[in-house]
Amino acid sequence: MATKIYIVYYSMYGHVEKLAEEIKNGAASVEGVEAKLWQVPETLPEEVLAKMSAPPKSNAPIITPNELAEADGVLLGFPTRFGMMAAQFKAFLDATGGLWRAQQLAGKPAGIFYSTGSQGGGQETTPLTAITQLAHHGMIFVPIGYTFGAGMFEMEKVKGGSPYGAGTYAGDGSRAPTELELELAFHQGKYFALIAKKLKGSG
Repeated sequence: MATKIYIVYYSMYGHVEKLAEEIKNGAASVEGVEAKLWQVPETLPEEVLAKMSAPPKSNAPIITPNELAEADGVLLGFPTRFGMMAAQFKAFLDATGGLWRAQQLAGKPAGIFYSTGSQGGGQETTPLTAITQLAHHGMIFVPIGYTFGAGMFEMEKVKGGSPYGAGTYAGDGSRAPTELELELAFHQGKYFALIAKKLKGSG
């Protein structure tokens, strides 16, 4: 049976979504892996989103908490808000109490990716503070470490991401993920999928 990888994300302006798409491509490049994109529900009213100049959401389906349990591994992506995950994603995780009571996510691998507004805006604190969610569910955090190789040591260009996972900088919203950031996202998807596949195969 195929190893199911769910890439679950929240994206207001599209930065996290671009990373999610590349992570999906990376995961799907592993034989025997099925990768699927999911969005978490929006919590802000349409009129507020319009005032924030947020573009329309993509066609990725909206996930429910119980659907998380179907996956063999999950990659969670979100923008930062003051160095922590956005409230929309936290609200979704807050609704997983039923899964926690039944321990349905325990033992499943999980990874994290993210977007911040600036270089000091939470490229490490955002994933670091998110790990508490995984720990309470008994999930296995899979960081990328320095497996990306030389790209992790790039010093001439502004580059998002860290040993915790792929990342990008949104800036004022006009900056798009760079080629190197997208390559890191692809790598994370592939690396994570290989580990999830091994874990499923040893079960």
